[in-house]
Amino acid sequence: MLRLDHLAVSGETLSDAVVHLENCLGVETVPGGQHPHFATHNRLIGCGAEFYLEGISIDPQQPSPAYPRWFGLDQFTGRARLTNWIVACDDLDRACATLGPGYGKPIDLQRGDLRWRMAVPESGVLPYDGFAPAVIEWSGSEHPAPKLPDSGIRFSTLVIHHPNAQQLQAQITPYLSDDRISFQTGPAALVASFETPHGMKKLT
Repeated sequence: MLRLDHLAVSGETLSDAVVHLENCLGVETVPGGQHPHFATHNRLIGCGAEFYLEGISIDPQQPSPAYPRWFGLDQFTGRARLTNWIVACDDLDRACATLGPGYGKPIDLQRGDLRWRMAVPESGVLPYDGFAPAVIEWSGSEHPAPKLPDSGIRFSTLVIHHPNAQQLQAQITPYLSDDRISFQTGPAALVASFETPHGMKKLT
């Protein structure tokens, strides 16, 4: 089974992603770190013991890799926005075999003392124009969420808008049972809502 793990906001710069996150939700991000394999970096918001938010971008201080970056960041342009939803599993190899080759092959990754495996397509772009979920398997019991300061924010809902939303839903929902996640046919976009200390807020 799959379970929602975290959401990612992309920006042309990390500052862009951070400003968008903080303006939408009214809380500050905290330092994350660098991802040497993909030459990206991030900042984070803790949302309880099992969920977090990530602002991510290409890191200009690291040399560009000889292969596409994850989350389609090599093609990313425009305003910072919610671009990716990431689901966790306990057996990434099995999940990849079940979902199909478009979701990518497992890659071993690390940031500081965190270790995980993630399925990343060779193109760097996930199916459904990048709106299919990325799939992650954390190594051991380590997870970022419990290590982060609790912002007081709690995830409420995620709506995946896409012209082929029903097809994506049919592919994913047999393995992901979460009433907070829904699919709607329309122009591609992700819209998440959160309970915050300042009331309900939306992240787009």
